Amino acid sequence: MKIKKISAIQIFDSRGYPTIETEIELENGVRASGIVPSGASTGQYEALELRDGDPVQWRGKSVFKAIGHVEGEISELVCGRDVDDQRGIDEAMIALDGTENKARLGANAILSVSMAAASAAAKAKGEALYTTLGLGKGILLPLPEIQIIGGGAHANWRTDIQDFMIIAKAAKTYREALEITFNIYHAAGDILHEQGRRFGLADEGGYWPELTSNEEAFELIISAIERAGYTPGVDASISLDIAASDLYDHSNHSYCFPSENRSFTSAEFSDLIIDWCQRYPVISIEDPAADTDWEAWIKIKTSIGRKVQIIGDDLFTTNLGRIRKGIEKNAANAVLIKLNQIGTVSETLDAIRLTQDAGWLPVISARSGETEDTFIAHLAVATNAGQLKVGSFARSERMAKWNEVLRIERHLGERSQFKGAEIYQTIHPKKT
Repeated sequence: MKIKKISAIQIFDSRGYPTIETEIELENGVRASGIVPSGASTGQYEALELRDGDPVQWRGKSVFKAIGHVEGEISELVCGRDVDDQRGIDEAMIALDGTENKARLGANAILSVSMAAASAAAKAKGEALYTTLGLGKGILLPLPEIQIIGGGAHANWRTDIQDFMIIAKAAKTYREALEITFNIYHAAGDILHEQGRRFGLADEGGYWPELTSNEEAFELIISAIERAGYTPGVDASISLDIAASDLYDHSNHSYCFPSENRSFTSAEFSDLIIDWCQRYPVISIEDPAADTDWEAWIKIKTSIGRKVQIIGDDLFTTNLGRIRKGIEKNAANAVLIKLNQIGTVSETLDAIRLTQDAGWLPVISARSGETEDTFIAHLAVATNAGQLKVGSFARSERMAKWNEVLRIERHLGERSQFKGAEIYQTIHPKKT
């Protein structure tokens, strides 16, 4: 179970940008790897993704410095350690880096080793990764949150809102959730094709249509739900990722929809978000306010928090200190969990545990620049998180995660559970 060798190479994510894959080899010959994803719409409080910055080489996106850190300092630190000591390995790398946001060695370098160690430990034990990560307690299959329309930074601002998604509210099984999603996704594609407004796929596999307003996207999704034979708000509901930090002007504390040439004060923008959640069948909303606009977060949470899941992504960046602050302020009721925002498996598990202990819901999430690595599918089941967001129902780097949950379901057999939308009752319980 001791680590014999660590090596890393530059490979490429779903956007064709360089990323890092690290392989760990144990003394018994077991090998496992970890591949790090990358975000386009990144929060200012995220751990630092180290890139070389040389415009002549890979447009500055190469990761050879991070690879050098893995095969140099990190290798010297980690080789000879018991691979089963995940926390010890992670804490040693954090101490070696010595910065608050992993800027010296790079969060991508550290995370690639952390993920590879977790996978190697599972293989050495002959266990599935979700079993090892969850200490055998992970049995809950996640409810998918799946993108229908991509916008914002993921689709060249065709819409100002980053993600228009659906959640199969009526699904009683994981497979049924996928079937409902499949039907709605393709119904939306049919509608766009008929209207001559289907122009490709966004970074995460959702449609990249020509729309004249953000609200037009709501109408499209409602029409798609109905065409697929379902009732909006009953069988399937809408989920939004506003990515409001990308729309926020810190200099005058205002928000802007460039595609509609509209601007809003913080109070006006909060009122708009609340109005959307009241007029449309919205069950979940992510980053409805900027990551510094705490007053808007609290206003939105107070107004609709008993009806709608309110997720902090840029607000929290999987950072324990920021999550604690959000809990103290009662600013949300859910946390988006991204491994590369914080940079180690141990810290990610701690963030999930803190979220759950507060009675909030964790949502395990991919990034817009994804890879074929299925680590997060195992993470979602291992921690009984109950929700998984990986993009749309297209593109192999997305489908790999949905498919991996199907394999985990088969492996768990009768032990597997699926609560679906019942998980929301813990944050907005039914009135008695």
